[in-house]
Amino acid sequence: MSPANMRRPFLGALVAGALALSGITHAQDRPPIRMVVPFGAGTTTDTVGRVVAEALGKNLQQPVIVDNRAGAGGSTGTDLVAKAAPDGRTLVMGTVGTHAINAALYSKLPYDPVRDFAPIAFIGYTPTLLVVAADSPIKSLKDLAQAATKPAGITFASAGNGTSGHLAGELLAQRLGGKMIHVPYKEGAVALTSVMGSQVDFMFYHPAAVLPQIKAGKLRALGASGAVRSAAASDVPTLMEQGVADFDLVAWFMLYAPAATPPVMLAQLRAGASAALAQPEVVARLRDQGIESRLLRTDEMQPFNKTELGKWAELVKRSGAQVD
Repeated sequence: MSPANMRRPFLGALVAGALALSGITHAQDRPPIRMVVPFGAGTTTDTVGRVVAEALGKNLQQPVIVDNRAGAGGSTGTDLVAKAAPDGRTLVMGTVGTHAINAALYSKLPYDPVRDFAPIAFIGYTPTLLVVAADSPIKSLKDLAQAATKPAGITFASAGNGTSGHLAGELLAQRLGGKMIHVPYKEGAVALTSVMGSQVDFMFYHPAAVLPQIKAGKLRALGASGAVRSAAASDVPTLMEQGVADFDLVAWFMLYAPAATPPVMLAQLRAGASAALAQPEVVARLRDQGIESRLLRTDEMQPFNKTELGKWAELVKRSGAQVD
């Protein structure tokens, strides 16, 4: 082989290596995507957001950075994304609160939960569990209903007025009757501590937060709020199984971009999110947080959102909850 012919394979390998290196550099140089989590660090929404951000970043070969912007029941961070540049680089981890409950709860919500957003992916949902202290005399749903008929009634805690836990308690009071007094807290963890200490009788809260306390012998679960049992607590019967009619309330999470984001960018984000959420390790990590998968096509997401708006608006109206 001539010296010229010997150099050709070497030169070809050199060019291929340079192109590969160029591709890696290009991926690393892409501007990061900001995923706004409209609640504080350590919350269920924050944990879910970080799982999704990591997986989405790997699939897009682009950094996805979580930005916690808490305030006004999630409205502060959500409004920031509604008004962000529609360039595909700012997303929000929306929830049943930010995109369903708040529209009825806040008299002056600064964004429209449907008109101002383009859905990227439905992440999943989680029923809440009705829990009491492990040493509570209330050992069943029947006991709870009976206790509510007493003149003093019973109390239930939540993470604040208008939260899903508050509205679930109000719906239970409507279904069972009796006297159930709402005790709002600023944080769900504090409310849960009060239930464990028997300062408050019961509350509805996410499986990820209550299951460790149930296993530790500090809480007892009386029922689940969804139409089907929670995969994370399959031994806990639903309230509907126990005779409470039409009780199907779940928290959910959906990833959104600003409404005017170009279709080509939305398609890229949706493809990346779909691939990320299909990965077994991502499914498992979300399940560890009590989040159950549910496939929604892109054309099903907005109708789902509109249905949820109507359902929760009715509950907010019945509860009388309002935030200025």
